[in-house]
Amino acid sequence: MEYSPVCHSLYAPWSSPVKKKLLLLSIMFFIWVYMLYSCVGYCSTMPNLVVDGYRGKETGSGLGKRTESGRTDLVSRLLAKPQPWEDIESDYEEPSIRTAASRDLLNNELDTDWEEMRDDLQQRAPEPSAMSSFSNGSGSKKLPQAIIIGVKKGGTRALLEFLRVHPDIRAVGAEPHFFDRNYENGLEWYRDLMPKTLEGQITMEKTPSYFVTREAPARISAMSRDTKLIVVVRDPVTRAISDYTQTLSKKPDIPSFESLTFKNRTTGLIDTSWSAIQIGIYAKHLDNWLQYFPMDQILFVSGERLISDPAGELGRVQDFLGLKRIITDKHFYFNQTKGFPCLKKAEGSSKPHCLGKTKGRTHPNIDPEVVQRLRDFYRPFNMKFYQMTGHNFGWD
Repeated sequence: MEYSPVCHSLYAPWSSPVKKKLLLLSIMFFIWVYMLYSCVGYCSTMPNLVVDGYRGKETGSGLGKRTESGRTDLVSRLLAKPQPWEDIESDYEEPSIRTAASRDLLNNELDTDWEEMRDDLQQRAPEPSAMSSFSNGSGSKKLPQAIIIGVKKGGTRALLEFLRVHPDIRAVGAEPHFFDRNYENGLEWYRDLMPKTLEGQITMEKTPSYFVTREAPARISAMSRDTKLIVVVRDPVTRAISDYTQTLSKKPDIPSFESLTFKNRTTGLIDTSWSAIQIGIYAKHLDNWLQYFPMDQILFVSGERLISDPAGELGRVQDFLGLKRIITDKHFYFNQTKGFPCLKKAEGSSKPHCLGKTKGRTHPNIDPEVVQRLRDFYRPFNMKFYQMTGHNFGWD
């Protein structure tokens, strides 16, 4: 065999054992970098806290409006009133004029609970890392396939926090209020608020005021008739007191619960114009949603059982969403101080997590006679709600 100087010149640089090892290490390094990149891309799709949804509200004047041809007819159709709901016979009448105090309180209740959001972000927001920035391009933003539409003070925040533990659920942290306050901003604006997801993951959001917003069912149906809806319901009397307690914490000088409850205390006439009372007439609000969605696309979660048996209620939710039951008893422990369950390990953290100090407020003492009068008021509506949902929630 003839000796070739050319072959020798090509082989010589890699002939020594040291250089062979360097070559092998270089190959292993590149393989490791590739695997790390792939892993980071997957991890970036795990649930994390998305808090920039409210930037749109702060800069609403600069947001584009939907002005394409043909939208006018669609908006007109969406704003069409649903069929009137036949009121259950009860010894109250709908007041035509709301008291000044009640009106002020109602307007105040429409504001987002910023104190609650701030506490939640302080406890949960993870520190940004180079890895998360490196993998920011993974996945895509989609419109939500499931929405928690209500009810206020029913346990929606707790449900969302628990669901975020599931690796196949991605949810917006802040309430978008798209279908009640920001609808004119358009679906692309709404989509941009959503977190990025991979194939097989579910995008979710929660805005409890949707359940009592007349236009919300038609608007969500126009986005997608396949949207799955979740409603957390709670004893309407307890819910009303909790609602009042939240407002009282922000405005200590508001009128008493009793004075806001009654239009006329002497006759016992309930003031249903007060939102704290009106929200709890679940049957009336549900009737509006059933004009656009079948009952099998709406799941009702018991706010009481979400406290007493969180794993059981989360199991029902996971089944409803078509997900594997990953969230189980092992994820919870009961906090005796707060009086409700907490996560042993929150999403994005290795530490236990309870909801902020705005949860579990001590309710003011309410006259038992007022509480009983409210129970009598809600009873026929509760019975109707049980009949519509096929489930007795045990509030009476």
